[in-house]
Amino acid sequence: MISREQRTPFSEWWWTVDRLLLAAMLALMLAGIILSLAASPPVAARLGLDPFHFFNRHVLFLLPSCVVMIGVSFLSPRQIRRTALVVFIISVALIVATLLLGPEVKGARRWITILGVNIQASEAAKPSFVVLVAWLFSESARRPEMPATSTALAMLLGLVALLVAEPDFGQTMLVLMVWGSLFFIAGMRIIWVMGLAGSAAAGLFAAYIFVPHVAARIKRFMDPASGDTFQVDTAMESFSHGGWFGQGPGEGTVKRILPDSHTDFVMAVAAEEFGIILCLVLLALFAFIVLRTLSRAYASEDLFARFAASGLAIMFGVQASINMAVNLHLIPAKGMTLPFISYGGSSMVSLAFGVGMMLALTRQRPSIEVESVGDGYAVRRFA
Repeated sequence: MISREQRTPFSEWWWTVDRLLLAAMLALMLAGIILSLAASPPVAARLGLDPFHFFNRHVLFLLPSCVVMIGVSFLSPRQIRRTALVVFIISVALIVATLLLGPEVKGARRWITILGVNIQASEAAKPSFVVLVAWLFSESARRPEMPATSTALAMLLGLVALLVAEPDFGQTMLVLMVWGSLFFIAGMRIIWVMGLAGSAAAGLFAAYIFVPHVAARIKRFMDPASGDTFQVDTAMESFSHGGWFGQGPGEGTVKRILPDSHTDFVMAVAAEEFGIILCLVLLALFAFIVLRTLSRAYASEDLFARFAASGLAIMFGVQASINMAVNLHLIPAKGMTLPFISYGGSSMVSLAFGVGMMLALTRQRPSIEVESVGDGYAVRRFA
């Protein structure tokens, strides 16, 4: 048992971190291990790999992800800002390197190989970008004379330009939605938020006109007869096959024919083998993480912590919502992973970095009040 009387970094972390939020994260990771074991062997077998290839790699990536999540949660808000700046600069440099040197796969350049490891730099750019924008908006509220909002807008345009160049429209829409949410939370005028939404809609229309694979996905969503909808149709069938309680572990069939059953459509495997009940439990976990983080964020008096934690929670929730909505054929298909459930190295480590910052920013820290006394001195006391 850890005593409150101890004054070690670990004891201070343990008694200030949101342990319910941490437990929900660990529960998601455990669910990811179980579903990876259920969904990935048939995919590996089709590719001529060891049946447990993707499962072993999932666990292998999960170990450093846990270290990153716990380690980052020890940081102070100032250290988080500095770390986010360093990570963002490195990520942007890697995105540029990917555009110049990365291999082209299905018309896109999103991955670069470093020391034998495939890295999707845009994944790491997202949480660091959210934190930096939150800091700029908090500074804008505190010091109106500072050109923080224009700087945040310039950062948005720069990152969006790089993502569109890959192209990665799913990540682009996610970044725009989170930036717009932060813009609104920071108290900016609703007319500007509507202008941003209009610009995003115009950008989506332009992508529909000028980018063939975007147009094909939207057309298939609106009119399934216009193209191949095999994966989405199969995923939908898995929900009806599984029913409320599922066919049982290992008894599913869709994972044997779905190419992306271990990544984009892992929820379909969960529905068929474990039932809609498990899907609702996962949905409740995601909702709890987002709502818990938002409630803790709004209880904070530090504007930066409030904005950054809110932005990270929104990003986490929107990414999960997009993946689940694709599985239910509510939106056009996008290559968006389900946090901590889908297979993916860069995605998992980057998500761990983001939720580690969420845990750090929602820790209970004593507020400091400054009282003026005689002779110009000030006394600080903890409330």
